Formats: sequence, structure tokens, C-alpha cells
Amino acid sequence: EVGSGTGYHAAVMAELVGADGLVATIERVRELAGACRANLARAGYPGVLVIEGDGALGYPERAPYDCILAACAARKIPDALLEQLADGGRLAIPVGGGHYQELLLVTKNAGKLSRESHGGVVFVPLVSDKV
Repeated sequence: EVGSGTGYHAAVMAELVGADGLVATIERVRELAGACRANLARAGYPGVLVIEGDGALGYPERAPYDCILAACAARKIPDALLEQLADGGRLAIPVGGGHYQELLLVTKNAGKLSRESHGGVVFVPLVSDKV
């Protein structure tokens, strides 16, 4: 997950993937990453990996990922996220600027990427020095 916030979405994902799955969430803002860690621990999700860092860079240490979800809008899809996507993997990300973005589902099959639009959305921006 790119954009941890308070950790709610990471907890939902942890429920979906179960005990054998890995959920990693990246948050750029130190205070939010700390709050996310604390909230997840209090709620009984100590196995969720909370990383403080630039979400546009992903987290290559645990790649490839079957699924990457962005809770913030990028002006363009970060190359690092596409590179860290497993074959057969999916990336859901809002792309655009200002007060309107397009929710894209990117699927990687045999190294090729396909994109599918799922309509207009409004998300907070992805803050990055890299994108």
C-alpha cells in the first residue's frame, strides 16, 4: 500500500490476505507512520510492515508484489511500482492532478502492462521527490 495514513486500509488488507500473506504499507510523513504502527499494534495487526519512506519508490526489498494499492494520486504512474509488480500482479492507482484523477487498474502479464480505467476519483496527492 502506498499512503498508510492511520493504518485502517492496511488492517483491512491484512484481513483479506490472512495470516500467510504479507501487507506492507509506506508512509512519507514520520508522524503518520508512527501513528499507523501504533494503531495497527493496538488493533492486533503486528505483522503489517509499516515503512517510512517515499511511496513512489515502492519497497523493492520485498518485491515482487501480487497487488499494489495507492491511496494517493500520482501525476504519472511511478516506474518503480510497475517494476515491483509480479507477473500476474495488479496495481490500482489514481492518476492525474488537481481535483480530478482517473482510477487505473494496471495488470502485468508476461511482462506486458495493460491499463483499465475505472472512472473519475479525487484523492490526496502522492508527495514524492521522484515523480
